Amino acid sequence: MVAKSSALSSWRQSKPGVEKHRLRGLPGRQAGKGAPELDRLIHERLRLGIVSALAVNESLTFNELKKLLDTTDGNLSVHARKLEEADYVACSKSFEGRIPRTEYRLTAAGRRALDRYLNHMEALIQATRGRPPAG
Repeated sequence: MVAKSSALSSWRQSKPGVEKHRLRGLPGRQAGKGAPELDRLIHERLRLGIVSALAVNESLTFNELKKLLDTTDGNLSVHARKLEEADYVACSKSFEGRIPRTEYRLTAAGRRALDRYLNHMEALIQATRGRPPAG
């Protein structure tokens, strides 16, 4: 899912004379559509935490993610499911004895989405600070 960044829109409204050409090269910007667009699926705080944690770990269990992100079972379940539906994370369920074990790992699509998101944010930061994006 992709939508307009409200943070960027707020920023643009607070800077009426800002050079719009700085925003033209940002990843995710669609020609003639105005402000660049972020991957809203990853932009949400808890989902970004899940994807980031899985990017630096081969896999994490439900309980490891819950503790790492300091969140509730319900919130983690809902957000992990959204990432799973988008094929950004893969979930496997098993039992250790009688105890259920849910394990998550980042998929190739999830890693590409995180890379795009980070490139977009990096370009936005550089444009905001008045420097041209690298590369």
